[in-house]
Amino acid sequence: MSLLTAVGLHVQVGHQVLFRDLGCTIEPGQRVGLVGRNGTGKTTFLKVISGEREPDSGKVELRRGARVGLLRQDPEFMAGDTVRSAAARAFGPLIEAIASLETVFDAMGEASQDELESLFAKQGRLEDQIEALGGRAWEHRVDEALAGVGLGDRLHQPVEGLSGGERGRLGLATLLLENPDVLLLDEPTNHLDIAGREWLENFLSETFRGAVLVVSHDRALLDRLVGTIVELDRGQLEVYPGNYSDFRLERVERRKTIIRTWEKQQDRIRHEQSFIDRYKAGQRARQAKGRASRLERMIEDEGLEKPLELDVVDLDLPNPPRSGDLVLRTEQLCVQRGGRVLVSGLDLELRRGDRLGIVGPNGTGKTSLIATLLEETPPSSGGLQIGSRLKTAWFRQRHEALDPSLVLWRHLQDTLSEGRGRDITEQEARNLAGAFLFSGTTQDKCVGDLSGGERSRLVLAGLLATAPNMLVLDEPTNHLDIPTAERLEQMLDPDAGWEGTMVLVSHDRALLDQVCTRLLILHPDGQHELFDGAWSAWRSRQAISDAEPEKKAGKKERGSSPSRHAPVGPKNPHSHLSMEQLESKVMDLEEQLAQADLALGEPEVWSDPEKLKSLQDERTSIEDELGPLSQEWERRASEMP
Repeated sequence: MSLLTAVGLHVQVGHQVLFRDLGCTIEPGQRVGLVGRNGTGKTTFLKVISGEREPDSGKVELRRGARVGLLRQDPEFMAGDTVRSAAARAFGPLIEAIASLETVFDAMGEASQDELESLFAKQGRLEDQIEALGGRAWEHRVDEALAGVGLGDRLHQPVEGLSGGERGRLGLATLLLENPDVLLLDEPTNHLDIAGREWLENFLSETFRGAVLVVSHDRALLDRLVGTIVELDRGQLEVYPGNYSDFRLERVERRKTIIRTWEKQQDRIRHEQSFIDRYKAGQRARQAKGRASRLERMIEDEGLEKPLELDVVDLDLPNPPRSGDLVLRTEQLCVQRGGRVLVSGLDLELRRGDRLGIVGPNGTGKTSLIATLLEETPPSSGGLQIGSRLKTAWFRQRHEALDPSLVLWRHLQDTLSEGRGRDITEQEARNLAGAFLFSGTTQDKCVGDLSGGERSRLVLAGLLATAPNMLVLDEPTNHLDIPTAERLEQMLDPDAGWEGTMVLVSHDRALLDQVCTRLLILHPDGQHELFDGAWSAWRSRQAISDAEPEKKAGKKERGSSPSRHAPVGPKNPHSHLSMEQLESKVMDLEEQLAQADLALGEPEVWSDPEKLKSLQDERTSIEDELGPLSQEWERRASEMP
């Protein structure tokens, strides 16, 4: 039986119909990616099937007993909580059961012989409940999840002091710990660095057993995680088997068929309309009238919407002025902020046409380094040489300079006129807007009414069209949907004509692979690494290094925290054990636990409070050690053929 079934869903916001007569099913263990342009209603769809929002019509049915978890963009936490205590609320029933068991143990020390029988029965029920809820290893699981999302060093920080991004990561960790049957994720990688994204992929692939429906613009995640892609387009769902790469290939073929069908229908409409216009006033007027009625019914019943691809304008970016061969050079450059060394001893040389990607965990100073390289802030020490004839465009993460009262196309017209030194026509500005996937109606919006993604597109359009020969992009795809990100990649392709130099700061692995030929990897300790090649090549090299046998065991790799050493997530303290050693330890601890339970069942124990307390502490210690070992054994056993 399906976990979740939606039938006949209809939602309208104002005059816009987001979806009509929509249906879907989610099966146990299924991994589905939901994609679509910004504004098509993906977030609303998740809210409807989670039960957070009622549809205008239709229904959503959930299998009896199944739980749905929705990742919210603005998670709420209890006042006074720390990061760790907020995440621990996912185990509320388990923690209560453990506390109740401790109360039972305390009561046994003062109970009469008659009362002990009832307490033993209650102890058994509570232990069964604790086991069903996941056992005593909950603290380890909380710490593992928080380390995975990059909050391992913030465990005791009050939630009130967290940034918006940190709150988002805490909300994600808490939801994963709640372990729902159906997990609905709305842009879960938005605030994660690359290590966090890789940890999330591994957790959802290897640890989480429920179904997943994820909305994401992270193409690497969609490639590694999902087995089905569903596209929400013009109120309807289109299902594609496979991951995102499979979807791209299949979608091209389907869209070709749709375009051909639409063009044939337009030819038929033009032919019929020509006949009607020619004979509507002559001897064949009655026949023309009949054909007009049939044409009207055909358009109403069978008329196809114009494919969006046909409205996209091809844009040839203007050739930038040629810069000097040397773009910039640093010698032992050091960048500090607030007394903390972010980058130390950087020797970097950029030549005309280089495509450099800057990557690293959150907080390693990527944006600060960019500000130093562009001479906005001075280096703490070291040398910086800037090349000649540079025309630099900098895409920042925040866009405060936009005039909210200007109409979109007018903003582009003013930007281009200033950048190119001549008057730009309205049609030229609209063509540029169309090339960046702005529809005709959106082009007439005021800038202040645009979404975050639309504002990012607008800024990118203006920057690229001013013909810079040095382009600096700081997280350009943070608010872009996938079609726009792929459009950006096409425009930056040297084969498409843009031959400038580029520096890209990004956690978008697909974008890094597509446009970068060199990497600068920043580490949390201020050290760095330069690599000639794309992201996937560097990552493959790291994976080989991480897989080398025990010679690196227990050693901390430069720039990695203990909990985020490998891409699969926090370091596993039992990874060095063979399957046989692991099984032996589990069996030994289970035997110790059984012996402790037998000892606790002896009546004379309850007449000696000190001995009772000692045995209870010993039993708890055994359970704490057994929990993670059992989890590791079960994980490995599930991976065996």
